[in-house]
Amino acid sequence: MTVPALRVSELSVWIGSGADSIRVVDGVSFDIGPGESTGLVGESGCGKTMTAMAILGRLPSTGVRVSCDHIEIHGRDVSRLNSALSRKVLGRDIAMIFQQPATALDPVFTMGQQISAVYRRHADRNRHRAHEAMLASLESVGFERPEEIAQAYPHELSGGMRQLSMIAMAMVCKPAVIIADEPTTALDSSTRALILHQLKQLQVLHGTAMLFISHDLGVVRQSCRNVMVMYCGRLIEKTDCQNLFSHARHPYSAGLLSCIPQLGATRPGRIRSIPGQVPALAELPSGCHFAARCNRSEPRCSESIPSIDAHDGEGVACFRPL
Repeated sequence: MTVPALRVSELSVWIGSGADSIRVVDGVSFDIGPGESTGLVGESGCGKTMTAMAILGRLPSTGVRVSCDHIEIHGRDVSRLNSALSRKVLGRDIAMIFQQPATALDPVFTMGQQISAVYRRHADRNRHRAHEAMLASLESVGFERPEEIAQAYPHELSGGMRQLSMIAMAMVCKPAVIIADEPTTALDSSTRALILHQLKQLQVLHGTAMLFISHDLGVVRQSCRNVMVMYCGRLIEKTDCQNLFSHARHPYSAGLLSCIPQLGATRPGRIRSIPGQVPALAELPSGCHFAARCNRSEPRCSESIPSIDAHDGEGVACFRPL
């Protein structure tokens, strides 16, 4: 049996302290195999990025509490390591591609300096080997003249070039897992296609697992084999992309799909939306959090929370699935 590249079990995150704390991620569990891509989708504010930051150990130590059974990378539980060792392991074995490279990159250092610094911190402190690894990583994402990119500052690059440089930085240590958080946001269609192509090529080359976070279902369909749908901090459906788009089982998943504009429609109608409002995390209703917006709800939906009961990586948290 293949050991998952990333295994997360019962991950929860609370913000605040004491009785006033708010749970923003609730019992998230999933596996991603080597070389696989899994999408994490849902509306803004549902907990996608918070989940990623908790996995990476990047949440602040004050005002935030993280709980989990385990977070394993190739079978090694990194959630039980001390902070210094955890930072070293996470930096080497798992990396993140942020959605806004303009703010994630340091404007006073060249791209070469920043990528080399990542390699020296997590892989090898030798300057020469770090320089060679940096150039190789820039070349691997498609730059024909990596030396020129290495000498450039972030503001001297286009948005697409900055994002490719971010991917090169994430891949320089050849991590087992990449978390891509909205990596194609605010990019034009041709640049977006290039970014997605390079990510897929790097996955094939290195066997890297990828958690692909996005609110764009079309991008997820193009990039991922499997998909997880999140609502109010909970995973409510896990399946492969083909199944989700052909037969979404959770009413919320089906609602998201129905909101996608259909190109080529003979009679364009009103843009659809899911009725009602997402409840505030501080005032979540009892039972299924989607029940008040669901046209299939019944009394028990407001009384207890359905479990996802995933089998073979698939499942739906609904008493009356489609």
